[in-house]
Amino acid sequence: MPGRHVSRVRVLYKRILQLHRALPPDLKALGDQYVKDEFRRHKTVGSGEAQRFLQEWEAYAAVLQQQAKDSRQSSTGIACFGTSLPEEKLNDFRDEQIGQLQELMQEATKPNRQFSITESTKPKL
Repeated sequence: MPGRHVSRVRVLYKRILQLHRALPPDLKALGDQYVKDEFRRHKTVGSGEAQRFLQEWEAYAAVLQQQAKDSRQSSTGIACFGTSLPEEKLNDFRDEQIGQLQELMQEATKPNRQFSITESTKPKL
């Protein structure tokens, strides 16, 4: 990414990784790896693409921050993270991005996850 965006990118990158701490452990691990890969992949893009990249990740960070806040304030103890992807936005994706999205969805919905995300208030014996 062009030089003038470097500090903005660094701050955003650190903020997202910090926000991921609110996620269940398996989603945090998946999210951290995805963020690292995406930021690395976009290091050398042009100014226009860098601007769109930053806007999308800033929107993601804002949504995640609100969901983390809602999760902490929830009386049910059930955390809800994520959002639907509108079809019109999906139509703007390149084939490579569709492939990445499919891989991410498959990884996020694997039945044999490393961690369980079931919320329980009872201690396991």
